[in-house]
Amino acid sequence: MKYSLFAVLSALTTSSFTTAQEDDGLIRMKLMKRSNHEMVAQHLERENKALLMALDAKNNPADITLVASSASLRGAAQQPSFEEQLAIAQGKSESVTIKDYSNAQYYGVLEVGSPPQSFTVIFDTGSSNLWVPQINCKNCGYWFMNGGKHKFDHSKSTTYVVDGTDFHIQYGSGDVKGSFSVDDVTLAQDIVIKGQKFAEVSDAGGLGMGYTLGKFDGIMGLGFEGLSLGNAETVFKNAMDQGLVKDGKFAFALGDNKEGELTFGGVDKSKFKGEITWVKLEEPKYWQITLDNVSAGSYSSGKTNGIVDSGTSLITGPSLEIQKIAASVGAQANLLGQYTIDCSKL
Repeated sequence: MKYSLFAVLSALTTSSFTTAQEDDGLIRMKLMKRSNHEMVAQHLERENKALLMALDAKNNPADITLVASSASLRGAAQQPSFEEQLAIAQGKSESVTIKDYSNAQYYGVLEVGSPPQSFTVIFDTGSSNLWVPQINCKNCGYWFMNGGKHKFDHSKSTTYVVDGTDFHIQYGSGDVKGSFSVDDVTLAQDIVIKGQKFAEVSDAGGLGMGYTLGKFDGIMGLGFEGLSLGNAETVFKNAMDQGLVKDGKFAFALGDNKEGELTFGGVDKSKFKGEITWVKLEEPKYWQITLDNVSAGSYSSGKTNGIVDSGTSLITGPSLEIQKIAASVGAQANLLGQYTIDCSKL
């Protein structure tokens, strides 16, 4: 399988609904931005949890239960060791950054089933599965917060096929559970992918308040099959195999005080000026590329690698290197081992 990614980099802003295929053969989906107050609420919640963990570690050091490493939604590295987690909680470590799906900001609309049921999802190049919450899902939002989550009712879909295989993703703060199903998935109102394997989530407690407050229901992974749980083909690969897209490319156009847009099947040349520089992938799992250098303040990494991840707003890296970057720009560590910097210093 061969497909490509192109991101037009600029500030992301608010947008609304999905748009269909136009005469140029591109499938266009508008992107919406997660509000700043949701990001702040999630950040405060995580700091509060870290503080509680620190207090518990101080009072009952033998009773700390660590989260077991398992399949990660982001396909991320293993969970920190006991010593690292304890050090973070006690505010002793300035080097461990926890990367988490709920830091993602931008999302759009797709539909599942026949007749179609609509969901707002994050389009995430750092993972490969599609999942949405099912009816009776636990910890899947409340009606008085943004109207609650849209939940999939497979009994109302005439194209639903049961799979039943367990779906389980582990987060640093908890896990997300459910089971796989098969149904039609619709992009841009009229591009229908037949027989897509996806997950119905029955418990989203691991996402915490970042998910509860967020205006998104689930996630659509845009990574490769090597990251996909349950041997599920990705939505984009199935769209390619079924001849629904013009070319094996997708692109993010990130709006500056105007709508953002995700296109499938090619690149909308009206969204940028100049020529595209293509960068070779290191392996077809993450969107991992070679970087000539990473620089910030006085810091310079030299040649390294990184992943292009549309599903997070954090900059992550090896602990020691992140510590050096933070020191070079004057960033301060919090209880989570994440670094923040006063915007007035920028």
